[in-house]
Amino acid sequence: MGANPHKQDSERHLSDRFMPPAHPFDFDYARDDDCGDTLHEECGVFGVVGVTDAANFVALGLHALQHRGQEAGGIVCHHPDHGFNSARRFGYVRDNFTKQSLMETLPGPLAIGHVRYSTAGSKGQTAIRDVQPFFGEFSMGGAAIAHNGNITNADALRKELIERGSIFQSSSDSECIIHLMARSLQRTIPERMEDALRRVEGAFSVVAMTRTKLIGVRDPLGVRPLVLGKIGDGYALSSETCALDIIGAEFVREIEPGEMIVITDKGEIESTQPFRPRPSRFCIFEHVYFSRPDSIIGGRSVYETRRQIGVELARETPVEADLVCPVPDSGTPAAIGYSQESGIPYAMGIIRNQYMGRTFIEPTEQIRNMGVRLKLNVNRALIRDKRVILVDDSVVRGTTSRKIKEMILDAGAKEVHFRIASPPTAWPCFYGVDTPQREKLLAATMSEEEMREHLGVDSLKFISLDGLYRAVGEAEGRKADCPQYCDACFSGEYPVEPADMIEKGFVMKAAE
Repeated sequence: MGANPHKQDSERHLSDRFMPPAHPFDFDYARDDDCGDTLHEECGVFGVVGVTDAANFVALGLHALQHRGQEAGGIVCHHPDHGFNSARRFGYVRDNFTKQSLMETLPGPLAIGHVRYSTAGSKGQTAIRDVQPFFGEFSMGGAAIAHNGNITNADALRKELIERGSIFQSSSDSECIIHLMARSLQRTIPERMEDALRRVEGAFSVVAMTRTKLIGVRDPLGVRPLVLGKIGDGYALSSETCALDIIGAEFVREIEPGEMIVITDKGEIESTQPFRPRPSRFCIFEHVYFSRPDSIIGGRSVYETRRQIGVELARETPVEADLVCPVPDSGTPAAIGYSQESGIPYAMGIIRNQYMGRTFIEPTEQIRNMGVRLKLNVNRALIRDKRVILVDDSVVRGTTSRKIKEMILDAGAKEVHFRIASPPTAWPCFYGVDTPQREKLLAATMSEEEMREHLGVDSLKFISLDGLYRAVGEAEGRKADCPQYCDACFSGEYPVEPADMIEKGFVMKAAE
């Protein structure tokens, strides 16, 4: 690796900064195609300590978490002889971090990684400098950090830090954590991280590393997920259990809300609770959509929870029909549950083109106008002359739902009924989900009947908030005085005040 690893590391960061997107069509078009009509989890994190060539394990983990962020990814690793090295790239993990020439530059038994989406406000303006993990050199050694979530007081923190002399290298709110750590007077990097995170508001699941330690932290409410796994003599931290499966790691447990876990390269684990205890408010939309169906959340299969959502939806919103069809792929488990509970046959009335992202090199205007037809096609022979129930995970702007309805009617369906496996999404998320502005959310400006007329369907029904809570295992439904989950996108009740957005004029729901 050469005699001066720090010089090589600096040069690698510099080259990464000006690296053009590997496949700009892939991720840009994926976002443009649905016109912001899909909610995107903004990132996924993964880290490994105590294994040979940890970066290879991290690349596999990030590949399993690709659904949480498809725009860019990065890996930072450490080797006792060669120090810290990093690579950050636009595009898919499979197109970048499977190349032997790149992975050979990332040696060592300790590594962390990150996959990301940009936020709605920065769409199309992402720079390589915004791609995590972020790295900082402190007096006691270097540290890297990868963050899933959103800091709701980041604007105020950034302004304060800049006024005190900090020089920011990115537009990401996550970089505030590195600068807060730099200004801390604590002796060790984990202690500095504790100090920094106590000043942070919002949602954060953090995976970080020093030269010898892997660190995981969840915010006191536990809004975003983080789990611990064991692989051989080493350990892994991940946003979801499905990424542990891909590397053959054994799931150990979830990191608790407000917990910091420090794992050394010797396999020693220290757990602390550095924050004031608060009731957990895990994001309920992780159950509905964000997490992969083969993951486990709170001891429950995500697939089984989504199937149960379909069962509750059938109980709450029955309708006479001939077929229950999912809007692939996110509506599939709920459609299965709806079919089983209602007795109406399940059918694949819509087929997804799994290779849409590679179909065209240049997305011409004509191709863009094809919209959802590039991704989905109707099974005409099955749909013709049928009354069809379409089960989808959510309605955001409604543009995709209207196009799908038109495709179903064009194929000869007699009736189209939408059943939605979540309550109406009427409020934006400020805790790490890319959500349109409130006035662009269909449910924020229309009643259910107005939405039905707007979409032009025979009926439109959403699962109730209580029904969703029952489906995720809360038999008594939602506790009005202290909800068990963060459901602000449905209820408008934010567990952490979005300070930056209020400063910009966002009006929160009045207390009842």
